[in-house]
Amino acid sequence: MNNTKIIKVKKLLIKKNFEEAIVLIESTFSDTEKTSEILNILGVCKLQKKNSSDFDLLSAIENFRDCYLKEKNTNQGIEGLLNFIICSNKTNQYDDSVKYFKETELAMGYIPKLFHLMANVYEKLNEIENVIYYLKRIMENDGIENNILQKYIYFNNYINKWSQKDFFENTVKLEEILPQYKIDETINVSKNKKIKLAFLSSDLRGHHSVVGFFKAIVENVNKDKFELILFSNCKINKEDETTAGLKTYFDEWINIENLSDIEAISMIRKNNINIIIDLMGLSSSNRLSLFKNRLAPIQILWLGYNNTSGLSQMDYLIADPNLIKKNEVKLYSEKILLLPNIWNCHSGFELLRKEYPTPMIENKFITFGSFNDFNKISDDVVETWSKILKKINNSKLILKSSDNHNNNTLKRKFMKSGVLNSIIFKSRKEIFEDHLNEYKKIDIALDTFPYNGVTTSFEAIWMCVPLLTLKGFNPNSRSGESINKNINMNYFIASNKEEYVSKAIDLSNNFKKIIDAKKYLFDKALDSNLFNSKKFSKEFFESLEKIYFQNSP
Repeated sequence: MNNTKIIKVKKLLIKKNFEEAIVLIESTFSDTEKTSEILNILGVCKLQKKNSSDFDLLSAIENFRDCYLKEKNTNQGIEGLLNFIICSNKTNQYDDSVKYFKETELAMGYIPKLFHLMANVYEKLNEIENVIYYLKRIMENDGIENNILQKYIYFNNYINKWSQKDFFENTVKLEEILPQYKIDETINVSKNKKIKLAFLSSDLRGHHSVVGFFKAIVENVNKDKFELILFSNCKINKEDETTAGLKTYFDEWINIENLSDIEAISMIRKNNINIIIDLMGLSSSNRLSLFKNRLAPIQILWLGYNNTSGLSQMDYLIADPNLIKKNEVKLYSEKILLLPNIWNCHSGFELLRKEYPTPMIENKFITFGSFNDFNKISDDVVETWSKILKKINNSKLILKSSDNHNNNTLKRKFMKSGVLNSIIFKSRKEIFEDHLNEYKKIDIALDTFPYNGVTTSFEAIWMCVPLLTLKGFNPNSRSGESINKNINMNYFIASNKEEYVSKAIDLSNNFKKIIDAKKYLFDKALDSNLFNSKKFSKEFFESLEKIYFQNSP
């Protein structure tokens, strides 16, 4: 081995002379001299060089693969495996990542970086049970840490193993581990001329699911009573036309993404906020630690995460009578602020609504559909939908995920159930109008459980597609029930999985019932509680005023 060449390669890497390092390795190193370390450096250089291409990415993946295979179960081999998995994710290829990970896990046990990375891989593969398993392993080995515990709780929403009691008991642990800071600024409790109402979000951009619901209230606010402030945790370079449009409704829009917790808390407190509403909860790039240290006299959780925050400092959770029953309030760390009809309302979509014939008239068979995140398609959902497809001749099911996922795991599950030929997988649409138009191909939208759809359910109803949903046990699993009740589509609410199947079969045998339902949705949806934003906003802001005056000195 020529140590001089190795030293030269490492110097070129340090100096970021990536192209020169690649030429040196590929032209002067024999296969024997290309050790795991050199192969790893070669792959890194191909990724880091100027104008790195897709070909360079694929070539680097093979370098990292060889790095791992040459020195399995060594630190250098593990470094190559980590790089191999990260790069393979970019190509949406996961089979070898899983294979090599299982080999390494069996031989070496717990490796922190690898377990963290593979939890993300299993999410992309829609293998939620594995995500939860490896997050739990991380906590067992490294102790309970905020971000991992939040993920662990969040992903349990997707499977049917926890009760609301389990969610509550796990989530209250967050208060114990979130930092408590010593900060000089005190919280103002004096009355302002207007109620200073603030929101905190990382997601007010593009076609993010919260935007349509959020817009419904801010475009109807009474500015004589409320002063609006938005604290954005979104990277400034991610802001777009949607962000710019929303900014027009606010008196102030302040970005806190680059501020530390202490800096953000101090700055927000200085704004003398009366009420602040967190739009994220355990979802997104949240800042729950800010709420643990109290930003305003009244702190509320709403919209982005439909369950408890676990924080005693979060004063209220906004819900409705369909989401949380009176005898269940003890299973939430917040007081429950029940809006009279529904917990949220959509501002609608920029698409002319027209009446379209249900596709089963022309097709002569029924087409079901779900455009929810594939992670919401639990094993229970696969089993139930498979029963429906087996019992209804020629029926079809269109699936399109609201997020980028590899659908191989789902395909294997449906193949095992014997219904894969009845399923049509659609790719995500870059143009939102094209996404909405996909609903024209569906006779009935099938809701997921236990984690119901929300945005996709509002979309379906806007497009006059009735939603078949299943009753649940907490806000995330009762969203579909509340949506359907608020548009008087009670027949489309099933009490259990057996009834869910039987109602799907009944509808497939009754074209008129589907035609009537679509006609009803076209006539009634916009005036219903789902899209009547003026009515909803009045109820929303009246509820805020009520608790403001109740809590005022």
